[in-house]
Amino acid sequence: MRLSLDGFRAGLHPGTTYRVAFSGGLDSAVLLDLMCEVRRVSGIRLSAVHVHHGILPAADAWSRHCAAVAKEYGVALDILRVDGRPGPGESPEAAARNARYRSLEALLNPGDILVTAQHLDDQAETLLLQLLRGAGLAGLAAMPKAAPFGPGILHRPLLRYGRRDILAYARNKSLRWIEDPSNRDEHYDRNFIRRRIMPELAVRWPAVAANLARSAGHCAEAAGLLDKQADILLATATAADEPGSLDVGAVQRLHPDEQRLLLRRWIRKRGLRVPPAKLLDRIRRELIETAAEHAPAIAWTEGTVRRYRHRLYLLPLAADFDASWTAAWSGETPLTLAGNGGLDAALRPGPGIDPDKWRSGCITVRYRRAGDRLEPAGRKGHHELKKLFQEAGLPPWLRDRQPIVCIDGRIAAIGGSRWLASEFAGCPEGVNIVVRWTPEPVMDRRNGSDAATQP
Repeated sequence: MRLSLDGFRAGLHPGTTYRVAFSGGLDSAVLLDLMCEVRRVSGIRLSAVHVHHGILPAADAWSRHCAAVAKEYGVALDILRVDGRPGPGESPEAAARNARYRSLEALLNPGDILVTAQHLDDQAETLLLQLLRGAGLAGLAAMPKAAPFGPGILHRPLLRYGRRDILAYARNKSLRWIEDPSNRDEHYDRNFIRRRIMPELAVRWPAVAANLARSAGHCAEAAGLLDKQADILLATATAADEPGSLDVGAVQRLHPDEQRLLLRRWIRKRGLRVPPAKLLDRIRRELIETAAEHAPAIAWTEGTVRRYRHRLYLLPLAADFDASWTAAWSGETPLTLAGNGGLDAALRPGPGIDPDKWRSGCITVRYRRAGDRLEPAGRKGHHELKKLFQEAGLPPWLRDRQPIVCIDGRIAAIGGSRWLASEFAGCPEGVNIVVRWTPEPVMDRRNGSDAATQP
């Protein structure tokens, strides 16, 4: 398909503020030029962003090139420096991509549209990669043209155009771009497919890229229909009293295929990548089919699925909390808890801490320690926190996360105001200090929603 301004503009996701992901390569050079043409005729707000991965020696020169090109166009450029080095067990491609998208997502404001330069051949290569990895429908759907991305939208306006069309446009406009030498390294799977496999396929099937991209579109349509079915299953299996969890009994009544569909959707909607098929089936067999007396858990690189009292819980990987940690708190301004949300306190009608004792005491916050006991308001006798948590049905992995508010070194409240100490409790019918705990949210990387780590 011939690449023209009119055709490109007609396929552009509607909006007023666009940010161009500008690497300096051929594809993004064409994308930036086209977006500047759109700005000229329609007056959109436009800026560019370049991600400096800090891996190759030429990275600084590429940043300077991008800055010079952006200046020629009169476009503001943000240069984001990230650590794109792979971690243990992580591929270099995945590490660079993840670092790049995290930094780009953090840059966006609500309503911003991030435009990236993936094209028809990239789509075809992605489908082949996913096939060779044994991906399901969601993977075979490859890259959507537009999708929610943090507070904004990620848009790929060049997906209809092939590499030849993009190159022809660049040459016609006499554009300048960078040739990344790593694109010739066939140790990378995508480069091997691009340089070895696709040319051979194109000899026999000249329209191979367009055909594969069309197949990806069919897979995306089918995946969307399955997602709608999965949402129906999810609505019936979600525990009414704990919206973040699944009712094991309801899941058990489903066919195994429906259970797998449900689990995949549940995990994706929390913004986590679905575990491999074998591990997903372990979750189904060991946490759903088996009657467990203890609290079993299955973890993978993204998170953990746990079962407790006929409920399934999904949690991100989180570090243990330091029992020796203590923080002073004025009680007047919110207190941030590292990796665990935050606390705030205010006068409100109903049960809470006596305001006089709150104002006259020294307030500190900590986590559970061995030997902690509490006499709850309205009950006689001191009880171990473990027993109180068990009575309340609090899952074991959430017990050490409960922030404990102390006054003059003695426990006054736990988990916000979920448990109040009798010695500090005010009159339940009066106006008292109510401490609220807002747990750390788990951000959904696709749709911008969040789900608390506490059910």
